[in-house]
This record gives sequence, C-alpha cells and structure tokens, in this order.
Amino acid sequence: MSIQGLHHITLVCSDAQRTVDFYTRALGLRFVKKTVNFDDPGSYHLYFGDETGRPGTAVTFFEWPGAPKGATGIGGTHHFALTVPDEKALLKWKRRLTDLGIRVNGPLNRNYFKSIYFRDPDDELLEIATAGPGWAIDESTGNLGTEYREPPEAMKISNRDKARIEAETWPEPVPEITSEMALKHGMHHISAISSDIERTHAFLSELLGLRRLKMTSDFDQPKTPHWYWGVGEGKPGTIITYFQQDPKTTRRMRMGAGQTHHFALAVPDEETQLEWREKLVRAMLPVSPMMDRVYFKSIYTRDPDGHIVELATMGPGFPIDEPVVELGQNLKLPPWLESNRSAIERTLKPITVPEWHAPQTIQSK
Repeated sequence: MSIQGLHHITLVCSDAQRTVDFYTRALGLRFVKKTVNFDDPGSYHLYFGDETGRPGTAVTFFEWPGAPKGATGIGGTHHFALTVPDEKALLKWKRRLTDLGIRVNGPLNRNYFKSIYFRDPDDELLEIATAGPGWAIDESTGNLGTEYREPPEAMKISNRDKARIEAETWPEPVPEITSEMALKHGMHHISAISSDIERTHAFLSELLGLRRLKMTSDFDQPKTPHWYWGVGEGKPGTIITYFQQDPKTTRRMRMGAGQTHHFALAVPDEETQLEWREKLVRAMLPVSPMMDRVYFKSIYTRDPDGHIVELATMGPGFPIDEPVVELGQNLKLPPWLESNRSAIERTLKPITVPEWHAPQTIQSK
C-alpha cells in the first residue's frame, strides 16, 4: 500500500475563459476536460495536462466568478511547480513569458534544481523547475533527508546577482513551444505552508509513507524550515514540500481566486484507496466516503493545518467518455447530472477552447 506520486492540484479561478487562454496559449498545456464541479454543478471544473491528462500532469480549476482574491497562509498552498528537463528549456520559458508581458523572477539556483517564478491571471504563483541535479548533490541517496542541510552560501543573492539574474534569458524570441521545452512532464512539486514541520512530517511520512528527501531552509528566508518529501528517490512529480511559518505572525490561508482548493496524491486503484481510508479512520482523521469523480475515485482528508488532501485513483482516466482527439471540446457531465444538462448549460458562460497541437521537435540543420 503506497502513494504513487502527485495526481493533480485544484485551484480557484475567477474567469474560465481567461484561465483557458493562459494555460493553453501561454503555457501550452492541453485542455483535457470541460466539466462541472460535481458538488456544485452550476460552476465549471476545468482540467489541463499532457495529451491525455495523466495523473501527475493534471492542473484543474473550479471557476468561481467574481470570487474575492485568495491569499497564501498556514493551511494553504504556497505555489506549484511544473517540470522541464534542463536550464536551456528554462531560459526559453523565461524569454517566452517575458515577451508575453508576464513578469518572471529567475532563473534561481535552488541547489537541487533551477527555476523561474511567475503568476497566472488570478495571481497564483507558479514555478517552472529543472529535473536536476537532484537530491543527492549534498548527501548520498541512501541518507536523503536524514540530516539538516544548510543552503549553500553561494545561493545567497546580492544586488549584483539580482541584476545578472534579471538579464539572463534566451537570446532569441520563442514564439512557439517546442517539444524540448514543452510542459509535458507534468508537475515537479507542490509547496504548502505548515505551522509545525514535525507534525507535518508525522502526517506525510509516518502516516502516508512518503520519504523525507531533504531538511533544509528556505533559500529566500534562511530562518524558515523547508522540508521535502516524495516517493522513492524523489523524482519530479512525486514531491511535496512545506515551509514552516509561525502561526503568531502568519495568517491562515484565505480561500478565493488564485489559491489552491486541494491537492491530490495518486493511489493505484480502488482497493488500495479503501485500505488508505481505513488507515486514516484508525488514525482518527476526518476522511470522506469514496467519491465517484468519473475519471478517478477520490477520498478526502486534511493535513494537520487543515489543508484538504485528496487520495485519487490512477484511472480510469479522461478518455473514458470521449476519444483522445476530442478531449476538452465538449461539456461532459457525470451520468447522474445528464438529466439536468439544459439547466446546467444555461447557467454556464460558454468558453472557447483552442485547437490543441502537440509541440513539435525542432530538427537540427
């Protein structure tokens, strides 16, 4: 009985069309499912990912039109990161986003990877991170996460460094997303905020069985503990990180546009999911019944600070109710809502979905 890695992250947006345009046209993700929030069928639930929206690549949104802006804080998510293979791809993304008028911070050396940061139209913080060099750069694979690792002195950023970093980018415009830079590898990690990192470790590692990969401090706030957990050797797509903040000086998260509603970890099947549910019940944690989400089955619990954590099955997947070539083109409803289709469609504001084309590899001359 083990967690497979990240399954998806679900956020709140205030305008479905604006979110579709940003994540498909600017970032090149595929819009894989247009449906509704099964618990609130008068609002959209939008899914983005790779060609089929595989677990670990899925980024989803509830549309709450007119929702007030959310805010990060204890019990919430700080940001999520998408994966690219190397620094070349990272610099291409910086140039592309900057040319689109999006403010980009980085590239920054996080020791275990390099990354850039930017915000979506609802002010959600996103990161694009390289796959390596990985966790074994400062301790052996067998000893990952067993001792505190001070961020290297070289990671501290001076004013001169800031000017150099701001100027560092790809030398040519990047009007098209090529295969080498495409965000097809899915999420790198999800970062949340804890009031007690040891208590969070007990939840993630001792209860859920994730491996602690690194005990370090936030590179931007050296006195802030920053721990990482993952599956196995911690490959991208399996990683959860938490910053510890003092509840006396840090507010709780405020749900709203630009904030995470929940994140989901992947389990292989329903049988395993029910075993996890029994384990959570025995631990006296709040846990939902198994919920049928059509594309996967889900149970929901909360971390020690109240952040909603979902355990979702790997399948059956998004092509269960429409062919791969048509993913995201039509409004799909679960069988129990089909009788209300006309009323639901009248409630939802129509959105235009761009045609999706797989990024092409540039042929060397």
